[in-house]
Amino acid sequence: MKIAVLTGGTSSERDVALASGLEIAAALRSRGHDVSMVDLAAGFVPPEREAQLLPGGIGRNPPALAALKELERGMLSAGLGEIPAIRGAAVIFLALHGGQGEDGTVQAVLDVIGVPYTGSGHLASGLAMDKDLAKRVLRDHGVPVPRWVMAPVDSGEVERAVGYPCVVKPSREGSSVGLTLVRDPHDLAAAVELATTYDAEVMVEQFIPPGRELTVGVLGEEALPVVEIRPRHEIFDYECKYTPGMADEISPAPITPALAARTQQAALLSHRALKLGGYSRIDFRVDPNDGIFFLEANTLPGMTANSLIPKAARAAGMTFPDLCEAICRIALAARGTKA
Repeated sequence: MKIAVLTGGTSSERDVALASGLEIAAALRSRGHDVSMVDLAAGFVPPEREAQLLPGGIGRNPPALAALKELERGMLSAGLGEIPAIRGAAVIFLALHGGQGEDGTVQAVLDVIGVPYTGSGHLASGLAMDKDLAKRVLRDHGVPVPRWVMAPVDSGEVERAVGYPCVVKPSREGSSVGLTLVRDPHDLAAAVELATTYDAEVMVEQFIPPGRELTVGVLGEEALPVVEIRPRHEIFDYECKYTPGMADEISPAPITPALAARTQQAALLSHRALKLGGYSRIDFRVDPNDGIFFLEANTLPGMTANSLIPKAARAAGMTFPDLCEAICRIALAARGTKA
């Protein structure tokens, strides 16, 4: 089938999106599909230029904000329907992370164009991207969440409502961009200022120590095997996520069957409560008593062959091309279209 992989964009996760897009395109082509690449920030990418999209791979830090602002000036999301590769596709594979690619903006444009796309719809995407709203919904559905407050807030309020150490992060960002683990109340203001460079809304959240990081991929209506993440740093930050050797990711996770089942059930409940579609990845932190706490829902999680959902799918017996094809077919079925 004809598939357009929509990637790039201008969020702080641009490089991660490009890495996902390139590997998704290769996987789908290996199955004989007619695949085109489109950069949300620059338009159609001819096959001979694809290798130039990310020549140095994902760096240790997100792209500079100044460079992203420059790309934004040429942002073409409103003109997506004029690109033949988009108009002629049977399905759009959204290899976008963060920003307008994951907050529902692009999804709303594609709804107007009328082209099927992978992942969640625009309303669910926007809800999941806003960590404050997502946690309110999940708390009401019985999913345990860490305590949190939204800035502006002073150190005394944080001490009373959340406690130290705490995690300060942009409310509508991914990949742990702009995130700080704050131990000393005197460091709170600087952490909030850093997070504010990425988003006007900043969350101050309870830190669950010592904690284990678990994540569950949801594909269609099924939970994939649980993955445990063991970062070299105390938190799973940008460097640990995208620098080789900075984290061990074990699938299936070496946890008890009871904890695995509870985590999968919490992931499915979160996916449904947020009205997500297609596939998602739900992240949790586990306390020493095996209590699980929702951290965030990823509506368009990383999709390189070594990303977390592909690793979970591999543990379930699916190859990376299998997974990419399944995501496309789920998208078509959800919109009443046959491949």
